[in-house]
This record gives sequence, structure tokens and C-alpha cells, in this order.
Amino acid sequence: MRAHEAGALHGDLGNRGPAWLRTPEDVNALVPQLWPRTVTRAEAGFLQVGGVSVADLAAEHGTPAYFLDEDDLRARCREFAAAFGDADVYYAGKSFLCKAVVRVVEEEGLFLDVCSGGELAVALAAGFPAGRIGFHGNNKSASELSRALEAGVGRIVVDSFDEIDRLTYLARLAGKRPNVLVRVTVGVEAHTHEFIATAHEDQKFGFSLAGGAAFQAAVTILDQGVLELKGLHSHIGSQIFDTSGFEVAARRVLELQAQIRDARGVELDELDLGGGFGIAYTTQDDPSTPGDLSKRINKIVESECEVASLRKPRLSIEPGRAIVGPSVFTLYEVGTVKDVDGIRTYVSVDGGMSDNIRTALYDASYSATLAGRVSKAEPMLARVVGKHCESGDIVVKDEFLPADVQPGDLLAVPGTGAYCRSMASNYNHVPRPPVVAVRDGASRVIVRRETEADLLALDVG
Repeated sequence: MRAHEAGALHGDLGNRGPAWLRTPEDVNALVPQLWPRTVTRAEAGFLQVGGVSVADLAAEHGTPAYFLDEDDLRARCREFAAAFGDADVYYAGKSFLCKAVVRVVEEEGLFLDVCSGGELAVALAAGFPAGRIGFHGNNKSASELSRALEAGVGRIVVDSFDEIDRLTYLARLAGKRPNVLVRVTVGVEAHTHEFIATAHEDQKFGFSLAGGAAFQAAVTILDQGVLELKGLHSHIGSQIFDTSGFEVAARRVLELQAQIRDARGVELDELDLGGGFGIAYTTQDDPSTPGDLSKRINKIVESECEVASLRKPRLSIEPGRAIVGPSVFTLYEVGTVKDVDGIRTYVSVDGGMSDNIRTALYDASYSATLAGRVSKAEPMLARVVGKHCESGDIVVKDEFLPADVQPGDLLAVPGTGAYCRSMASNYNHVPRPPVVAVRDGASRVIVRRETEADLLALDVG
């Protein structure tokens, strides 16, 4: 990649695109694994979701907007619950959380994982049973922990000795005995982006296994007798397609569990292997089904328990992206098409890094398609960019679009359910888009569009 003063995303000068990207035979065709399952292209040429055309959705709700296929979301919840059977499936709320999604998660029988006081507040406001909530976070405040104790949160994943001390003090004060898991840093670096690989030693999460901190944390909790140590927790990263990392993590965590048993005579009841299961953002991604994941992970745990002479603990996992990610697409309107001779064509849309920071932050890849019509024009390699005053404001680095794409066209980007709305910002004072659920021929706003009045309401100067 050539160096470029505007950053690495601009270093691939030229119009070749990445090696894996191929010119499509039909630029209008949808790649099924990228889209929510009720999304189709109607005979008239437009995309539709839940039986509603994107033209009608854009007319009613405007653009940019996130559209959630509710049937798809519910189906993915059910598939994980069925595949993992006796295991507890915690929906990772950090991927995307609002009251409507919380209610879907509850109705489909899943547990819920939160990692801040704000996420806990949304869960409780939606009426989610507190006993089915897990609370993560590397720096939970005393007020957050107090609220979790008061609400009766089902488990708290402790992440530091400071937090053990803090929670022990608060639990004594409240006369409660909360269930806790110890988060273990197992030294497995998942095959993923550096910023979302969370189990190697040089990072902020968890207790080091190699350095002995994880064992000491467990022993401290057991010896103090205030917190109820239920088990161990490991999370090795995000957007993972290879289960070999889970195999190494499970082996190391279960070896620690055996060490705790031998030292204190306590065999812990639970094991949480986290989430991070990958989804398809482009045709180069090949995610596993929940059924395949369950078979592999359960086989790994059973095998490692046999080696360590442990009974199999109750397993839990934390899919977030794998549930909500594919259930949502973002709809934009094209405003400008600019051909930079000999380099590339830029297609500018009415959103950008304020509604999807992942391309700029993680160098993430996305796909896109012309959504409001079909075209007979030849495929053209283009870069979809946003409206912000930032050279790194890129939504889709490389995609084949029809050569006649023009201002006013609707463009849809799939796979935007996870971490797009939840990481959205007001950069350039752009209001954040709405989230609209679509099902059975009808749409409903579940998170309304921000307005300039909302932005001004916070500005008290």
C-alpha cells in the first residue's frame, strides 16, 4: 500500500479495488448472506424489507436511516437459543440496544449483557428481568455497581482487584451476596483487528492468567466470602471465524478452574466463553451457523473438562453482532458523484462516519447496492463516502455500482446493525439517524431521528 498524507485508507490509489473483489455478472443481484432475510428486490427493481419498499420507507422516514428486519432479528435470537440448548445465551447489548430490542431479546428467551449504567438503565426501563442481566465493564463506578445490586442483576463480571474491593464493600453495605464471574485474560490473540482483540496480555480487560492475577482474584473472592463466585469468563475478540481460539481459551480457563479446585476445594459452576462470532460484511466473509458454533464449542469444553477431570460447567456465550448485525441495513440518498480521472469515482451520500465510524476506526469493509431501481449500466468500481469534513469519511471503501448512479438514487449498505448506531456521533453537528423496525408490511420508529433542536437543547451556553 502506498503512503498517503490523508491516511492509510487513501493509500490504495487506483481503481483496481481489493484482490478479493470481483466484477459482478449482475450489478443488481443481492448476495443473500449479506442481507436480512426478508430483503428482496421486487420486479419493479426496488429493494423491499418486510414487504415494504425502500422508496416508501425513505419517503416516510427520510435518509439516512437504519432499517431493522424484525423477523430476521427474532429468527437469529431463536437460532442461537435452540442451537446452544442448555447454555445461557446473553445478547451483547453493546452492539445495539434500545427498549424495543430489549423486549425482543426477552420474548425470544435470551439473557442480556450490559456494560454501563446507561445500558442497564435501558434494560430496566424496558422491563427486562434483572436476574437475567449480566454486567460487564473494566471500570464500573460505585454508583453503577450500587444500582446493579439494588436491581438484583443476575451476575457481575469483575475485571480488577479495585472492583472486587469496591463491590465487596457495597455488597456488605447492602447486605447482599451478588453472583460474580472473574474475567480471565487468557493470552489468546484472536485473528482480528488489533483494537478488537481483547484476550492478549497488553490490554485493559480482565485478570492475567499467565501472571497469576486471575487465580489470586478467584481466591480473594472465595476467602472473603462476601461475593458468590459462580465461574470464570473469557472473551478473545470480535469478528472471529475460526473456533481454534476458543479451544485454546477454554483449555486455559479450565486449567485455572482445576487449579482453584485443587487449592480451595471448590469446583465452579459456570464458564462463559464470550462472543465475537463473525458475520458477513462482504463476499469474502464466511461465518459459521449457530448450530456449527454450538457443536464445536461444546465439543471443545467437553474434551477439556475430561482432560482436567472436571464436570462440565454451565456454559454461556455472548453473541451481539452475530444476532443484530445482519438484521439491519442503512439507507442513504446519493448527493454527488465525482469521477477523479485515473483514480476512482466517489459516490457521496447523506450520511457517513457519524452513522458508521467502523470503516474509519477499524478499516472495516462493507458492501452496498443501488436500492431504488435496477440499472442496465456496466458495473463501475466506486468508493462510497459521507458528507463530513473529513478525508477519512468513508462508508464503503470499494464496491461495484452501476456506472449510471446519480444524485437522488437510494443506496443501501447491509450489515450495519452492530456498532453503527451504538457508536454513532454528532460530528459536524449532524443529528443521528433513526432506527426503524419493519415487519409484516408495516414500519415503526423504535429510535427516533435526532433533530437540530435536540443538539441545541444540550448547548446551555
